[in-house]
Amino acid sequence: MPRNELRLLPWSGPDGKPCYLSTDDSGGYISRLADNIEAVQLGMATDLVEQVTAVLGDRDAGPEDLHRMLTELTGALRDVLRVATSRGHLLAASNPGQGRS
Repeated sequence: MPRNELRLLPWSGPDGKPCYLSTDDSGGYISRLADNIEAVQLGMATDLVEQVTAVLGDRDAGPEDLHRMLTELTGALRDVLRVATSRGHLLAASNPGQGRS
């Protein structure tokens, strides 16, 4: 990570505010922890998509089942968007000027 670049972390601080990490050490403890949490979040989202697909295919699924799935899916989507935003910023920071005309 280039000097002075902030990394959006995969968790929120008090009041849901974003947390950032400022470090030149991508192998440091907090960076590795963030990488591991992102991997878990992406894996959970993958599993949830399979569960949602099963519930949607179940004609006996009731409104409570659908509500629970939508609630869980919304949380997973929020996590995946945070990971994508963080990784997009990291890519842009590591390739300055790339993609610009």
